[in-house]
Amino acid sequence: MKAFVQKQLAKKVKRLLDQHNPIIVAVTGSVGKTSVRNAIATVLSAKYSVGTTIKNYNNEFGVPLTILGQESPGKSALGWMKVLMKTPKGLPQVFVLEYGVDHPGDMAHLCGIAQPDVSVFTRVSPVHVEHFRTVEALAEEKASILEHTKKAGLCVLNKDDKRVLGLAGHASAPVSTYGYADGADVQATDYRLETREDFSFEPGERFSTMRLSVQTPKDQVVVELDNVLGRASGSAVLPAILVAQHLGLTQEEILSKIGDITFEPGRMNALPGIKGALLIDSSYNAAPASMAEALNVLSEFHVAESARRVAVLGHMAELGSYTEQEHRMLGMRAAEAGVDLLVCVGQMTQDTHEAAIEAGIPEEHVQHFDDAVEAGRWMDREIRKGDVVLVKGSQSARMERVVKDLMAEPLRAKDLLVRQSEYWQTN
Repeated sequence: MKAFVQKQLAKKVKRLLDQHNPIIVAVTGSVGKTSVRNAIATVLSAKYSVGTTIKNYNNEFGVPLTILGQESPGKSALGWMKVLMKTPKGLPQVFVLEYGVDHPGDMAHLCGIAQPDVSVFTRVSPVHVEHFRTVEALAEEKASILEHTKKAGLCVLNKDDKRVLGLAGHASAPVSTYGYADGADVQATDYRLETREDFSFEPGERFSTMRLSVQTPKDQVVVELDNVLGRASGSAVLPAILVAQHLGLTQEEILSKIGDITFEPGRMNALPGIKGALLIDSSYNAAPASMAEALNVLSEFHVAESARRVAVLGHMAELGSYTEQEHRMLGMRAAEAGVDLLVCVGQMTQDTHEAAIEAGIPEEHVQHFDDAVEAGRWMDREIRKGDVVLVKGSQSARMERVVKDLMAEPLRAKDLLVRQSEYWQTN
């Protein structure tokens, strides 16, 4: 049944795309896909009607469902028949889609359904690597998106990632780059994150302002975003500007939408916490690269006297043979980031716990819990006024449960947090 539905979905979507010929912008990478996808879709909406990936629909079922504008009926055979029978009357002018891979051949299959006019490759990190021999093999699989990009299109690469840049030879279309690195076609400079040194953070306030100067082949723009955190979030704006210019948007159109860029729940969002603390909610998922970026952001906050930088870190899943190595590295990175209190969650973070102590965090300032519920209850008692608390971990760590325990507005959890549907609440 699964194979039949998958085949029929692909056929239906191919016919639909041939009929309407929308522009396909496809985003891949180990880290940052969703943030980049959201930024591109937001900016392009200044000129085009835009459809974009819903939920985390980035696989052989999710991509067709997004194009059809329908949600998955789960295990319902009748529901899938209804999906296959229903055809949208029209399509947006542009689709901005995420392409995820778990197994060899996944990328070719997705590009066979919807061939990209523009492809964007964010970063490579050892996540989803369990079905690949090495990180390099995973990178090669993702790089096949560049081979399948239409020759008259554009391949967009993150110049800050040497692995990604090294795959430029796979591109079948012209290549443009973005990043903080010198020589990037769209380059960010003068990154600044201004944070409040405060004894109390309350709902509705501005907690931080991020500023970037962005040089493009056409002009220079200044980007300013409130309550958007970190260089990685700033980096997500760069391919949006690059793709928008490629598709004919003016500077005025681009700037009119940059201020509207938001990041989905669980992606480095600043939330007021109980007792006047500030939460950095990055509970959606985690990979080594995104963990390092999140800790860098935490280190950029200047906490008030008696307040602390706190990191509540769940395990990182699907690392295969890199599991122990990367969890130990996480503990060392927490020490380098100036974390005052480290809370580790899950069996795999035993290595993080040990490495953090070895790297210099006092043993009494490192805690370990088996699950997120236990960690949240402990933090509920221990959190202080003015603390800045990073919460991050892989989906299976369920770190949103910690955030829900600590957020100042728990009645808004369905709007502000990930995995709040009935399915996730009962699993």
